Amino acid sequence: MAKRSITPEDLLRVVLAGDAQISPDGARILFTRKHIGEKNKPQTNLWTVDRKGSVRQWTQGKKDGTGRWCPDGSQIAFVSGREAGGAQVHLIRADGGEARKLTNLPEGTIRWLAWSPDGSRLAIEFREQQPEWTEKAKKEREEKGLSTPAREIDNQWYRFDGDGYFLGQRFQLLVIDPVTGAHKSIFQGGRLDFFDCDWSPDSKELVVSCPQGENPLAQIYMDFQLLRIDLKGNQQPIEVNLKGVKSNLRWSPDGKWLAFAGQRDADWGCNNTQLFVCPAAGGEARSLTAATDFCVEAGMLSDMKDAGSGTSFLWSPDSATITLQVGWHGAQNLARIDVATADLQFLTDTQTAISLGNASRNGSALAVVTSDATHLPEIGVFDVTSGKLEGLTRLNAGLMKELHVAEPAEFWTEAADGWKVHGWIMRPAGSGPHAAVLQVHGGPHAQYGWAFFHEFQVLAAAGYAVVYANPRGSKGYGEAHCTAIKGKWGDKDWLDIQAVLKWMQTQPEIDASNIGIMGGSYGGYMTNWAVGHTKAFKAAITDRCVSNLVSQNMTSDFPFQPDSYWPGLPWSSLENIAELWRQSPIAYFDQVETPMLIIHSEGDLRCNVAQSEQVFTALQQRGIESRFIRYPQSTFHGMSRSGPPDLRIHRLHEILKWWKKHLANRT
Repeated sequence: MAKRSITPEDLLRVVLAGDAQISPDGARILFTRKHIGEKNKPQTNLWTVDRKGSVRQWTQGKKDGTGRWCPDGSQIAFVSGREAGGAQVHLIRADGGEARKLTNLPEGTIRWLAWSPDGSRLAIEFREQQPEWTEKAKKEREEKGLSTPAREIDNQWYRFDGDGYFLGQRFQLLVIDPVTGAHKSIFQGGRLDFFDCDWSPDSKELVVSCPQGENPLAQIYMDFQLLRIDLKGNQQPIEVNLKGVKSNLRWSPDGKWLAFAGQRDADWGCNNTQLFVCPAAGGEARSLTAATDFCVEAGMLSDMKDAGSGTSFLWSPDSATITLQVGWHGAQNLARIDVATADLQFLTDTQTAISLGNASRNGSALAVVTSDATHLPEIGVFDVTSGKLEGLTRLNAGLMKELHVAEPAEFWTEAADGWKVHGWIMRPAGSGPHAAVLQVHGGPHAQYGWAFFHEFQVLAAAGYAVVYANPRGSKGYGEAHCTAIKGKWGDKDWLDIQAVLKWMQTQPEIDASNIGIMGGSYGGYMTNWAVGHTKAFKAAITDRCVSNLVSQNMTSDFPFQPDSYWPGLPWSSLENIAELWRQSPIAYFDQVETPMLIIHSEGDLRCNVAQSEQVFTALQQRGIESRFIRYPQSTFHGMSRSGPPDLRIHRLHEILKWWKKHLANRT
């Protein structure tokens, strides 16, 4: 059978696998399977795959996830939104049968779940819905003909992109009896309810990391404290000699150590996140990765998963080593580090994005999710003894057999100041020269790499050469590469983008007169910057962009701390906003002549839609061809990755129509 070109509509047939969790005996891997169901709704269920590749569906609800094996392997706890009234914890026996609802919590959100090591309790992070915003309250207002109420806000932490408006409600830590479902709150999240937890090996307490202070968002360097909390809610601070972020806590099996991801007085992710250990009773926090140039939070961008980086690491059963995932040069591999010596060894060396799940009881097998540039995410297992990485599922085999998938080739080029820039080109079928699209990633402290991108494949299928790279500011190339743009956007990063453009213009398979540029978030910023500083691009697409750093500063769910990452105070004198304005692309829109498509979600809480409104207004008033696609309030910053399928498909068709109009595609 002849293979066909990939289309936007193929998104409806994609099956995504994630959150791999191996059973204690290492025989099966539990995972969340996601697909598009009826009426345009994503559906998630729990499935398992055994070591021979046989798969089995375990749950029938449409919103089941966060599956976790009981330590003895006899049952699985999971979070389900299958019933009206919000998510609840359910249990299902490991030998099959019907799931049993365990909890009867009020309407709210569950974001974490873990068994105690002895299996006697469960712990969750739960936030109750604001009473006037529950489904019951909404229905009562509709029946009475009453208006939507005002949002009453007393603290700047009241919303989060993708999570919406939670106002004064905060997450708390609940401990649950897995027999009766009875629960007890032992910790309240506080002003900024970002906190991480882990059980002690003896199941008698939990360790929590949470921000200190009355207003953490106003701190230049946010400082997290560590607390030991017993099952009655009594707190004992753990004093360590490290100020800064401390996340993804993991208690060692022997009970002596805590491991966490941390940064020393770093703001907004440009410094390397390091792996630290400290005594569980408190004392010196020691970095295990300081001698390397790796950031343990360097994730991989893809439109086949939710956005976010995060860290993932696991203690060995003997507490002597820690296994972690490391992002480097566009790949994400597994490594192991010796706790005593800090000696780091890579366990895999692949052009792959490997996401680490958990380990079997004896530590011999690790659950993973793997993908690469031509394969969608699938469940796999890493055998620690043999060093073999093995794929287990083939959830998308039928679809992939139908499709012609473009395979990227990597390249390196050099910026004007001699800096090396890493990138990839995805060539379309047929002979060139081809019109080309330069894609710029968001973040900016993130990275492109060997991960599947449906959007890139759709563009290549339409006949465009797709080029993407990791300019300065990206993760995965060391701290100097990442920090080079701290407070200096449109400088070294722009040098690198120009170097990639120059490389494109010299390639025989690319039509140098027909090159477009596009990007989302920070990629939208750089697209806006590019058209204000060069006429080389024939057209542009700016998506969920930043255009004005002065106004962006005060309209994001994460406001910038004054005089930290960027110099200046955005609410102060003209002198104090001068540098922010100099780095704002909108300041150069008197120079723009490039036709632009503008895409934004009205519900974007990260980069407010006003950022795109400013771009559109400036272009319209100057008579520059422009088109503005605004997605509804129900969508958010990550719409292109995890938004409603019909709107994601609509977005891709708008992109294709724009390039078809403005790039002379000859294929």
